[in-house]
Amino acid sequence: MTEIATEPRRVRPRRTVTSVEVLCALLVVAVVFQRPLGDLLDFPALRTGATVFLAVCVQAMPFLVLGVLVSGLIAAFVPPGALRRLLPGRTAAAVPVAGVAGLALPGCECASVPVARRLVQQGVAPAAALSFLLAAPAVNPVVLVATAVAFPGQPRMVLARFIASLLTACAMGWLWSRFGRPEWLAERALRRVEAQHGGGSRWVVFAESARHDLVEAGGFLVLGGLTSAVFNVAVPTGWLESLGGHLVLGVLVLAVLAVVLALCSEADAFVVASMPGLPLIPKLVFLVVGPAVDLKLVAMQSGAFGRRFAARFAPATFVVAITSALVVGALLLGGA
Repeated sequence: MTEIATEPRRVRPRRTVTSVEVLCALLVVAVVFQRPLGDLLDFPALRTGATVFLAVCVQAMPFLVLGVLVSGLIAAFVPPGALRRLLPGRTAAAVPVAGVAGLALPGCECASVPVARRLVQQGVAPAAALSFLLAAPAVNPVVLVATAVAFPGQPRMVLARFIASLLTACAMGWLWSRFGRPEWLAERALRRVEAQHGGGSRWVVFAESARHDLVEAGGFLVLGGLTSAVFNVAVPTGWLESLGGHLVLGVLVLAVLAVVLALCSEADAFVVASMPGLPLIPKLVFLVVGPAVDLKLVAMQSGAFGRRFAARFAPATFVVAITSALVVGALLLGGA
């Protein structure tokens, strides 16, 4: 008998709805049906919350898209070894250079973690790679421009964020070079090398990188917009004003909030700028702590470098980020 070869049936992957599509759908519905929704939900609190949500998302979206596009281009066309060749041989000098090199990676924390791991795998000193990891999502031009737009007429806020974030990255790099131990890094962070894309199209790599970052960051933007809207509606203005009168309490609350919200660094300025009644120094703490240590970043660091690393690096970064923001804020922002 002749066997008849049957071609295996292809299973089509199930189409899933991403957070970016949900965000776009919500924005379109809110804009198109603004008047009917306003008549249906004619409550002052809901109107205020919807206004804040739309303002945060609409303002932040262009910067978010620009950030993931540039990040995708770098991931596809800039070889990871390029940064290693630019670093000085001495670790102490390589740390600030790697921090300033963060200007070249306009992406969120999601992009900086795998890049830092590749640098370690290719022989870059861990201290310099960690400095780059912390600086890249906080000092790049997209984040700084977004901060300037979120805080119009306050250029010192932009300068303070840049200096405090770079100071945090360098301080953690120097601390790691002095006290860090190689055994705290997981074996996979030192030995495993990222697969090369070989003959694959660089534009495919670009598209996949940009899509991944946009899907990840879009969800956090929606969360941030909703949280900001609820925050403005649910929290009385008097409570915020009283919190603003207690600098230490305001700093601690905003620092913890930055860790819990885990916002994308391209959108966090719009969220914190919409919080009324708070002085600039606690807001600066929020902007410096968020890109350096938050829940999603700790999870990604644990996966890339190991739990022993994350358990030591995240708490130390939290303290250093708050201290840096307070010192720089006191010098540049004063009592604002």
